[in-house]
Amino acid sequence: MWRLSNLYYIVGKSGRVVLFEPNQQQYDYLTNIHGRDIVLKARQLGFSTLACIVALDEAMWTPNYSAAIIAHTKPDAQNLLKTKIKFPYSRLPEGLRANVPTVSDAADTFSLANDSSVIVTNSARGGTFQRLHVSEFGKICARYPDKAKEIVSGSFPAAEEGHITIESTAEGQQGHFFEMTQRALEKDARGQELSKKDWKIHFYPWWENEGYRLDPSLVRVKAEDERYFRDLEHNDGVKLDDWQRAWWVMQDEVQGGTMKREFPATPKEAFEQALEGAYFEQQLAAANKRESIGRFPYDPRYPVNTFWDLGRNDQTAIWLHQDIKGRDRFIGYYENSGEHISHYLIWLKDWLRDKEGSWGDHYWPHDGDREDLFLDKGRVGEVQEMGFRPSIVSRVSNKLSAIEAARSAFSNCDFDDAACDVGLKRLKHYRKEWNERLEVWKDRPLHDDNSNGADAFMTFATGYDRIASDWDKPMRTNLAGVSW
Repeated sequence: MWRLSNLYYIVGKSGRVVLFEPNQQQYDYLTNIHGRDIVLKARQLGFSTLACIVALDEAMWTPNYSAAIIAHTKPDAQNLLKTKIKFPYSRLPEGLRANVPTVSDAADTFSLANDSSVIVTNSARGGTFQRLHVSEFGKICARYPDKAKEIVSGSFPAAEEGHITIESTAEGQQGHFFEMTQRALEKDARGQELSKKDWKIHFYPWWENEGYRLDPSLVRVKAEDERYFRDLEHNDGVKLDDWQRAWWVMQDEVQGGTMKREFPATPKEAFEQALEGAYFEQQLAAANKRESIGRFPYDPRYPVNTFWDLGRNDQTAIWLHQDIKGRDRFIGYYENSGEHISHYLIWLKDWLRDKEGSWGDHYWPHDGDREDLFLDKGRVGEVQEMGFRPSIVSRVSNKLSAIEAARSAFSNCDFDDAACDVGLKRLKHYRKEWNERLEVWKDRPLHDDNSNGADAFMTFATGYDRIASDWDKPMRTNLAGVSW
């Protein structure tokens, strides 16, 4: 600990060369290391810098020591090696460098004469490491799922007998980082004693950073912000002073829909918001702020409309909706795959029988009336024999127009969070495809498990006819579900 605070110089945020010294969060981590550690954190707490300095220190003072640091992109890895390992080494006292000189200057490896080395890369497989640090693992899981799988299956075993740390801001509710973090949080909440193979959670919220403060006289705190602060104190016991609240409000204006992801106040909050590149990130954040996602249950006084996306080799998704005094209320969501079309009609009839309600209109996407090799009469013909007559929504000129229509529709929507939990996750994770070669987002959606739920919502956004639904109703189902 003395060496970490007295030997190593880095280029600070101001651009000046400064002596590295662990901050409050870094010091807490260093004194509470378990061996398998997950660091869930707010941005700009310097854990990648810490990992580099620790790896350099251990390589300097321990012969035959191997450390690996994985960054989520190759340029990030190159920058860490240059600025956080080679630069601090170059500023060590000359006598120390003479005693443990470098022996090579490879693109991704820092090697010393004592047979120790530090590898900084965007992928590490094979070999044996005494320390492995994975930086921004959440982003790796979101953008490069195959690389994340390789890290878990290849890099983790390479450090089986050493120390492994993964650190990241949150990136949605899918992937290895989310799953590993949730298991660690559950064990921590139970106070469960950890084995050497278990992962220990270290959470560092934004409000622990002493620099995140702002003069309250410079900021206007809106009613929705006050409500958020009250809920945070009441539900999570996090009481912020006026200077912290002012900083949060100003930062929230800058971050927009990413605030809770980049600067979480609680572990749960970290995963609430959409992941990077998500199409509906801003809209979902705004819906949460105005409390349009919460308790909005089925109201038996109003008919229920359904909006579909039809899958054959993938999922079929259905949103259940009510038009309540001009507001679009979503009161259910269902998805399944590999089932005959009759499965979904039976599910809907059972759902309505339980609710003792009535149907409004049923909307299918533009391809709903196409021929189907697996259905003799085609999709429409098959369901018409069952008394089900859906409306076919006209095709939108392109997918981005449909996405924009869905974005515009959010402001008039309310979602029952319990009944629509899976559907909301689909909207949250519906995102652009990532170009790994150019490391940019493509201007088209990624087709994955979230696509069908999002497409079903777009069926609503591009096809719902509020006037026709109010004044020109087709026959609605009776309680037994005999007719539609």
